[in-house]
Amino acid sequence: STARWASSQDIAPIDLDKALARPEDVEQRNKLSGTITVPVAVNLSPISGVPEEHIKDRRVRIHIPVKNAMQSGTDNVQTWQIEFDNRERWENPLMGWASSGDPLSNLNVQFGSKEEAITYCERNGWRYYVDSQVKEKKERVKNYGINFSWNKRTRLSTK
Repeated sequence: STARWASSQDIAPIDLDKALARPEDVEQRNKLSGTITVPVAVNLSPISGVPEEHIKDRRVRIHIPVKNAMQSGTDNVQTWQIEFDNRERWENPLMGWASSGDPLSNLNVQFGSKEEAITYCERNGWRYYVDSQVKEKKERVKNYGINFSWNKRTRLSTK
């Protein structure tokens, strides 16, 4: 008779957690190892912690913020931002600053696309409108030699 010895390649390593676990634990672990599916229309407003008075009557403006005057590059100019409508403000008598009791007045959330911002507003139960007034820029000639060109349009008299 031929004796066959088991090699380390023939035997799979035994996971002690699985081998010693009860069948209920194995079933629970299998349920948790799968993916979780979330319905598309999720309303987060009941669990967000924001008072209802700030959710029901609010309108959110979704827009592309203007570029800072100190900014010369084009980085972060295609981001979308949400902004809430202004609530009651008053002048602080001590310092003269503008004060507000609105917790959402300074909320600044930026998004990579308009669709992400719309989804965020829908999930929080906010009414929104999209302000996308994209202005076409006039194409500027970016050639240094144009400064020294000699044509009637750009030529100036030196007399």
